[in-house]
Amino acid sequence: MSTARVRVLLVEDDVRVARINRDLLERDPDVHVVGSAASCAQGDALAQALSPDLILLDVHLPDGSGLGLLRHWRAQGRTTDVALITAADDEPSIRLALAHGAFDYLIKPFTGARLAELLARHRARRPSGAGSGAPGRHDQASLDRLLGVSGAAAPALPRGIDPHTLERVEAALAERGQPASAEEIGEAVGLSRVTAWRYLEHLVRAGQAELDHQYGLAGRPAKLYRARPGEV
Repeated sequence: MSTARVRVLLVEDDVRVARINRDLLERDPDVHVVGSAASCAQGDALAQALSPDLILLDVHLPDGSGLGLLRHWRAQGRTTDVALITAADDEPSIRLALAHGAFDYLIKPFTGARLAELLARHRARRPSGAGSGAPGRHDQASLDRLLGVSGAAAPALPRGIDPHTLERVEAALAERGQPASAEEIGEAVGLSRVTAWRYLEHLVRAGQAELDHQYGLAGRPAKLYRARPGEV
């Protein structure tokens, strides 16, 4: 199944940072940065003109606050996914962003792997008909996915384990059909080796994956992971 293209608008007044973020985003061939704004006024105009799927928004802008712009969009009924990418690490800014409907918040500097997780979360939130032009409807299961609800019968995930990222790691492991290292799974999913290792270890503890050790090499045996039979 092909991945729907994600059209992104950047609202960032630092030209160098905007260029770096564009390069990071467009490492994913299914992501296209459709515009870049350096102020609240430009961001508002481009959001209306381009109708992006995702807006990455800074807080500190030369003509106002990105939080005020987010509040303005929500008051207008604009439901576009918005994530904050900012140096504003104070709790009031974070709470306001979330209260006004930001679905994610990245504090500068951030890693490419964390940005990839943001994109994965956005894709998981998109309706199955995204890009078709037709308004979608939800059953409870699809709405729960949109809300990030894992299901009443499912055990709560440990802190730091995102359900959508976990699904991607589990799918990548199953698709390989053979034991794989954390580095290999991380490359397949767009995560750092350490982050992939953390998700793989969780799958092992949950009984959804098995751990192999590759012996015969110099130094400690390498850890390899494989999907548990019947868990595909």
